[in-house]
Amino acid sequence: MSTFKIKKGDTVKVIAGKDKDKEGKVISVNPKKGAVLVEGANMVTKHTKPSMANQQGGIVEKEAWLDVSNVMLVHEGKATRVGFKMEGDKKVRFAKATGKVID
Repeated sequence: MSTFKIKKGDTVKVIAGKDKDKEGKVISVNPKKGAVLVEGANMVTKHTKPSMANQQGGIVEKEAWLDVSNVMLVHEGKATRVGFKMEGDKKVRFAKATGKVID
């Protein structure tokens, strides 16, 4: 399995699906599913039973998983593809649009 180009905490832009052109922060990454959770994107409704944590129960809106191929990293306000390169003895991500190192 190859290394994921998107990490938790990155800002991404949704490029396909019902939430196309929305931007948000990555909440979680699941490499096995090849999916990411993006804040405020792909919202679904979930019916919940009353519990100790949620006394009322009812309908709750939450984020659903998006395939990683449907999001693009935003670097310096611009959506860009991501590449890897070696800087000394360290492997780093870089934005292909600008050529600058991301982290």
